[in-house]
Amino acid sequence: MHFLQKVIESPILEDPANNHKSIHRHFYRYSKGDFIGPAMKISKTKAKITLKGSHEYEDLILEIVTKSISNPNEIFEIKGTLTSGVEISEIISNLGYNWNLKKSTGQTKNYKVNILDKTVKDKLLESIQAFRENSYFLLSLNLNPNCRVTTKKKIPQPSKKKIEDDDVNARIQFCTGYISNTEKNLDTVLNLSMPDFKSELPGIWKSITIFNNYKITDIDIPKNVKDSRLLRIMATRKGKLLRSIKVDGEIIEKQYNMVV
Repeated sequence: MHFLQKVIESPILEDPANNHKSIHRHFYRYSKGDFIGPAMKISKTKAKITLKGSHEYEDLILEIVTKSISNPNEIFEIKGTLTSGVEISEIISNLGYNWNLKKSTGQTKNYKVNILDKTVKDKLLESIQAFRENSYFLLSLNLNPNCRVTTKKKIPQPSKKKIEDDDVNARIQFCTGYISNTEKNLDTVLNLSMPDFKSELPGIWKSITIFNNYKITDIDIPKNVKDSRLLRIMATRKGKLLRSIKVDGEIIEKQYNMVV
């Protein structure tokens, strides 16, 4: 499950740094203030659904496209990168991959894998979920014109723009996915990306853009941690998740109090 869907379902988390790492890690970098979060655009024609997402939506787009694969036994190529802040060789091995994890040489501790491999539907879905707790899985695949994903290989720098100056069309070029426009696939898209807005959609629409922004009002610093880097990582952020969708020009908004 995508981290924003988890926040929507359970916005007040107990000890997020220890109990909800797959959510908490997405908020490490935020201090107090208003911040631009991930965005995603869903467009559809008679034949195809196109998904365009900013960084932090690439795992959801990959999951949706992978779920649309009709033949679970079909072997297909994957390529891209896997980046993590922790050593994940055991996770990689347990998933059955023979990838060479390399540690960065800079001050910031990072581990990275360049991926060129083959897999099948269920194994890739398992991998997406396994890497969500501590990694960014930046993959591309191409089974056919209506079942493909293209993701950039390098994580972008966080936006320093104000929310009102957000260039969402530029940000959502980070990851693009295509699937056939079937009732089942469309339900998957809406259920996984915007379950809280699904009942409010008009009967007919062409495109939807999902916006997520954060208003951090308080930061709880752990008292038993001395390391300044760990203080930032372990701190709990309190505030609001401001979600909105733009449906063919109409805006619908929701707010969630959150502790993450």
